[in-house]
Amino acid sequence: MRQSLFSMLLLLGLIWGGSYYFIKVLIEAFGPWTIVMLRSGLGLAVISVYMAASGKPFGFKGLPWAAVAAMAIVNTCVPWAIIGFSETRIASGTAAVLNATTPLWALALGILFFGTTARRTHWTGMASTAAGLLTLLDFGPSDAARVDGLGFAGMLAASFFYGLGSHLSRRLLDRITPYQATFFTLLLSTLVSGIAASFSESFPIRELADPRHLLVLFGLGVFGSGLAYMIFYRLVQKGGPEFATTVTYLLPAISLLWGFALLHEPLRWHTAAGLVLILAGVYLSSRGARGGPEAERGLSA
Repeated sequence: MRQSLFSMLLLLGLIWGGSYYFIKVLIEAFGPWTIVMLRSGLGLAVISVYMAASGKPFGFKGLPWAAVAAMAIVNTCVPWAIIGFSETRIASGTAAVLNATTPLWALALGILFFGTTARRTHWTGMASTAAGLLTLLDFGPSDAARVDGLGFAGMLAASFFYGLGSHLSRRLLDRITPYQATFFTLLLSTLVSGIAASFSESFPIRELADPRHLLVLFGLGVFGSGLAYMIFYRLVQKGGPEFATTVTYLLPAISLLWGFALLHEPLRWHTAAGLVLILAGVYLSSRGARGGPEAERGLSA
């Protein structure tokens, strides 16, 4: 059983780590909101079929709509759109490494607003992550002009939303099932992003018919936004939330490998060194907070 859980964890890391590559490909032809709409819609179709086939209740009556809407916007819709925008300016591997700061945002918000208790390792983790971000960019005083500030800031903003969303989702999952949370989050994300896309972006139908785009969108929507959630919640059920959320630490490394292998993005020494420092900071911070990695629930690309 333990071996199968580790196999599932690796599979989840491969799926979510590849999401940055999929977004990088799609953003060349589609706007960020359109990508969110398409991936949410495909993920919604997957979870709908699964719930209907397995007889799991949808629970439309009595649903806390305001809380679900807040989680859909904060934890899915907005960060997905920001990530799409950011990947027009930075490499997919860099985006994944910056997204590894999500648990630090979750910890900081937990300390400030959600009653999380931190220890000395929390501050050590923060310092390590800050050093990792500077190392990742190979940043020095003479290099400030070449850093894409918008792409960098965009990924930090997306990670902030993920951190906030992890707290909202943890509270919401006390009231509804994980499958209901996934279904209604993707449903509302599809509607909100569809409205935003209709007012701000064109929809290139010819690009949608491109076999390469269809294949990548299938991977992002069906696997990254549908199947991955079911694997994740299965890991929570069988291995516990602490084990399941260790997938967070796999994503940057896997995404860097995806970008290197499929997009021919450079893999330099400072990228690897920055990754090590960031992941060390994330690990120390999650160990330093009461409740451990559980606060990271729901923070994928």
